[in-house]
Amino acid sequence: MWKKPFFLFILMPRIAARVLSVTNMQEEEIREALLKNKYHENCPGCKVDKAKELNQNLSILNLGIIWMVVLSASLPISSLFPFLYFMVRDFNIAKTEADISSYAGYVGSAFMLGRGLTSILWGMLADRYGRKPVLVIGLITIVIFNTLFGLSTSLWMAIIMRFLLGSLCGVFGPVKAYAAELFREEHQAIGLSTVSAAWGIGLIIGPALGGYLAQPAEKYPHLFLKGSIWDKFPYFLPCLIISAFAFLVAIVCIWIPETLHNHNDRNMSIDDADAVENGSIGGDKDRIIQKNESLFRNWPLISAILAYSVFALHDVTYQEVFSLWAVSPPRLGGLNFTTDDVGNVLSISGFALIIYQISVYPHVEKAFGPINIARISGVLSIPLLQSYPFMAMLSGLTLYIVISFASIMKNLMSMTIITGLFLIQNRVVEQHQRGEANGIAMTSMSLFKSIGPATGGAILTWSQKRIDATFLPGPHTVFFVLNIVEAVGLLMIFTPFLHEKKNTISTEEHC
Repeated sequence: MWKKPFFLFILMPRIAARVLSVTNMQEEEIREALLKNKYHENCPGCKVDKAKELNQNLSILNLGIIWMVVLSASLPISSLFPFLYFMVRDFNIAKTEADISSYAGYVGSAFMLGRGLTSILWGMLADRYGRKPVLVIGLITIVIFNTLFGLSTSLWMAIIMRFLLGSLCGVFGPVKAYAAELFREEHQAIGLSTVSAAWGIGLIIGPALGGYLAQPAEKYPHLFLKGSIWDKFPYFLPCLIISAFAFLVAIVCIWIPETLHNHNDRNMSIDDADAVENGSIGGDKDRIIQKNESLFRNWPLISAILAYSVFALHDVTYQEVFSLWAVSPPRLGGLNFTTDDVGNVLSISGFALIIYQISVYPHVEKAFGPINIARISGVLSIPLLQSYPFMAMLSGLTLYIVISFASIMKNLMSMTIITGLFLIQNRVVEQHQRGEANGIAMTSMSLFKSIGPATGGAILTWSQKRIDATFLPGPHTVFFVLNIVEAVGLLMIFTPFLHEKKNTISTEEHC
């Protein structure tokens, strides 16, 4: 009597496992059938969306793609800062030593001016023809014109090469749209933070490469002989290394997936189409921006772009001023650093930024939210920046430790602010407008940035001529002006200027 229940007891787990297996197979078959009806067979954007639907885990490969593209495009932006002072000096165009900073500012501004004039065009091309071709063209532009910049023999040649590099390299707007489309919604925060982190690290590693590799015939005479091409063109080596890296990335990008949809109903993403079918956002007109609605009427987007542009102006001016101030002689209030010294400081900052991005930032963002932590970073940046001129009173190892720590903190705070604004910009627009929206952001940011290096260099030159002034003597003036810009940007990321829609997908929900 007891055997039958006993055998049933033994067999029940096997029966349950079999039923569960059949159920899972049925669910998988149903899921595959839904996917066939949901996606267009020959659409590259649908292929990416289907892959995201089938694999809900974070793709490390996609993170690597974003990282390489952004890093290769950001390296040329600031790699010239450590040696720009000496390059302009070698052009023999400055009448006095203090005037070198002003001429250096013109070279630094040329890139941003060129990018500001063409960013919207590149965004529109990315929306029409795809993200991938624009990325590849931008990388090839780096290979050509960054290499020619390293061979510059006059101020005008340097300015023209930087202008062409900025105007023909339309990577930054489309790559932000690409990062938002390449990942599932819950992973978009990580994807876009990878853009800002790779960008920030590129802006730090670039000057480090420029500092270490410029003037190689003087620094490494046993490897680079006097009278060789490296001696005739002392600033060619760092440009060549960066261009070679961009060339390798351009080759890799031939095989990356395209995320733009090519069918008639591509204006609505798969996630939003599902939501409409389910009736969950049927009455919510604020969430989806209609095709014919102008992006300039989207205040959450415009407010984020304007705040982003102000912080971008501050960051590029800071990078220019820091490099020029660090190599200036002590009699002008500088640190008397060599290009190697600047490279050391920026390398340490870049290493710290990588650690922060991987292990600290996701937890901090989850705890406070991207905008709140950006506000905290903005507040803390102001006293830190105003303390820089006092560091010139130090010397030796103490100076290196203090200036390295300050540089680390400043760059971590800048990356934190930029990432939060990246997220807002890409979450308040639909895919068919994302490239154009990022093009508008890049145009605004580039126009702001175009006045940064020239203005920063001019203010630094003026401040160094009033080294004995009673109020804000020497470099105190230029860092005070930087703090004014920082304060304006800080006010712009508070309500009511920065409008955070309640119906917009928040970062906190998906971090």
